[in-house]
Amino acid sequence: ILVCVGATLLALIQEQITAQTVDFAQAQPKLIQILTADQTRIIAQIVSGIGFLGAGTIIMTKQTVKGLTTAASVWAVAAVGIALGSGLYVIAVTGFIAIMIALAVISYLVPLPRIRRLQVEIENGEETVAYIQKFLKERQVLIENLDLKITRETIEAERKYLIMFTLTVPKDVDEDKLVIELSDHKDILMIQIIE
Repeated sequence: ILVCVGATLLALIQEQITAQTVDFAQAQPKLIQILTADQTRIIAQIVSGIGFLGAGTIIMTKQTVKGLTTAASVWAVAAVGIALGSGLYVIAVTGFIAIMIALAVISYLVPLPRIRRLQVEIENGEETVAYIQKFLKERQVLIENLDLKITRETIEAERKYLIMFTLTVPKDVDEDKLVIELSDHKDILMIQIIE
């Protein structure tokens, strides 16, 4: 909303400056040859500035790129603001409707995965970790990060490990079912999802 309001204000300022320049030129006919009014100068700077702002929302990690839709949305909303500030209300409303439809279609066609943190306390370290990794891979759950700590070690008892998994969970995976199925393993002592 702030991007749209800012772009609208800048477009209105440009319109006002242009109108004042034309009025001044009409009042001072001798100056018509040296006065110029470029209605697109500030608008061009808005487009460049918003492009820079949008580039800041794009994050690239490993082999994935995030934030493209956000960057495009910021840029499109600025265009709606420019149209409003320029008095092109039909174009602004049409553009707004098109943006909303495009975002709805994108969210429907491209379901975004959920990032979750899964905390697990286990015994029998290597075998249990391998089991969890295989279990998650079979369900297309991507392990982004794994943090392992030894929580308890005594002479008579086995080591106990606390593992924090950072996961990318597809939308079609039921998190509750995932936790219940994992908790059935004999060496998993405690498991919980931390959002």
